[in-house]
Amino acid sequence: MLGRVVGLRAKQVLAALVFGMVGIEAHAAEYDPWESLNLKVHRFNDKLDVVILRPTANFYVRVLPPVARRGVSNFFSNINDVTVLLNNVLQLKLVDAASDSGRIVLNTTLGLGGLVDVATPAGLMKNNEDFGQTLGKWGVGPGPYMVLPLFGPSNLRDTFGLAADTFTNPLTHQDDATVRNWAFIVQQLDRRVAALAVDSMMMGDPYIFTREAYLQQRQYLVTDGEIQDQWDDDDWGAWD
Repeated sequence: MLGRVVGLRAKQVLAALVFGMVGIEAHAAEYDPWESLNLKVHRFNDKLDVVILRPTANFYVRVLPPVARRGVSNFFSNINDVTVLLNNVLQLKLVDAASDSGRIVLNTTLGLGGLVDVATPAGLMKNNEDFGQTLGKWGVGPGPYMVLPLFGPSNLRDTFGLAADTFTNPLTHQDDATVRNWAFIVQQLDRRVAALAVDSMMMGDPYIFTREAYLQQRQYLVTDGEIQDQWDDDDWGAWD
């Protein structure tokens, strides 16, 4: 499932792959010790994607005009800025945190509850931070690669991070369960629509492609673009 691989934009996946599709099999056992289980979950996710998610995403694109889809994406991006802000504070990126605060205020007010992104044209650019990146910032290694049901590629560190990010998402604390559940469904659909652009980029073994794209992208994000040896022994220290 490609939603989490895409992250923000499809081109980030290509940028991530530039740094590491060499020598994959030689080192895979070091960071994918649960491959047999991961493959089973990957196949389950893939069947779910083929039967439900991809057809629904294609239908969504056909029936909803681009301006409406952009409004949906902007709305969830504005909600996400709350989590981004908290993680920038935890990483002591206070300038970025101030920018996040400005984005939330502008987009929630002038942007009609986040449906219109007025912050970016005003010079407050979207940041991409989450709790998995925060843990990585403070020295926690990625741990083994994991494939999560529905959510797709992850690792041990980012799985803990996903739980924290879910807790800090304002929609999680919506009292109305119906609203909360529909918000989750629409958000996953929005992510799958964003991933449609990546479908044509898939090459070789889908499991390996998705794994490498995810791991390289996460390393890129955790180090703020400073590519290092992702499989250095020191990365595993926090999980020993």
